[in-house]
Amino acid sequence: MAAPEAPPHQICLVVDDSLTVRRGLKLALQKAGLFGEVLEADDGDTALTLVEERHVRGLPGVDLVLADLVMPRMDGFEFLAAFKRDPGRAMIPVIVLTGQESTKKKVRALDAGAADYLVKPFDNAELIARVRVHLKVKNLQDELRELNKRLQALSTVDAVTGLPNRPAFLETLDRELARARRHGTKVALLTIEIDHLWSFAAAHGKELADQALAELAALLKETLRKTDSLGRYSGTELVALLPETARVEAAAVGEKLRAVVAARPGAAEPHLTLSVGVACYPDQQVGDPRTLLRASELALQQSRQLGRNRVAMWMGELGIPASVAVQV
Repeated sequence: MAAPEAPPHQICLVVDDSLTVRRGLKLALQKAGLFGEVLEADDGDTALTLVEERHVRGLPGVDLVLADLVMPRMDGFEFLAAFKRDPGRAMIPVIVLTGQESTKKKVRALDAGAADYLVKPFDNAELIARVRVHLKVKNLQDELRELNKRLQALSTVDAVTGLPNRPAFLETLDRELARARRHGTKVALLTIEIDHLWSFAAAHGKELADQALAELAALLKETLRKTDSLGRYSGTELVALLPETARVEAAAVGEKLRAVVAARPGAAEPHLTLSVGVACYPDQQVGDPRTLLRASELALQQSRQLGRNRVAMWMGELGIPASVAVQV
């Protein structure tokens, strides 16, 4: 399958101390229709300043560079080394242009990160052909990186609710507890069960059950603070992490979530409610992510035993020995 042509909005940077050469290259590139904009710089230092200023101003970066080797102040080798030093520019192709046919210099330029090497005088058709090839490669690499980003995002997101999935949420939990430990702050964890969700799925089908779950997740996320984290923990359970939140405030948040769901208009039958288990760090027998999770799960069990549609809090008791309560 043929690679796509470069989009017209792409940008080329021509670095050469000769105005005549720069204008000739710009004209050839514009005639080929490969770039929407061709920037010019008369030496490496000016080129770097131009690139960095565009980055600071939030302007699009360059997609390909044509750079002479012999220039005043900062020559092509120095420019190449400085340009490639920034990881964000590592994949931008730099084609080196020089009037000296030297295998040693060619190898040096390629070792320094140049994508190609052309000796002056060269035929414009050959230049355009090489530019087109390197631009296609860069565009395909950009597409691959973007695809990998999307795949990475999908691997951390629950498909039904759009919330972070269990592994992603556990990473957030680890980070927040580490931060709380460093700063001596509190963290609350709510384990939230959607009551009767399996019965709803059996009666109405999985598609409607997933839709109901997604709607509830959106409602809970909207009710929580922006600094709170909500994730899907299992088939019927969500988890909410509340930074800098003590026991009383956490219980109030749990009750607010429960009440919002219980009172929502147009609720389907059987009425889906929330059972919530609340635990806090630091607390009795709770000193790390594993014990915090276990404590909130045990509080949730208490909520179920009391009849569901309610909030229960881990108090280091729950009618079972503390040594059992913290086992994972």
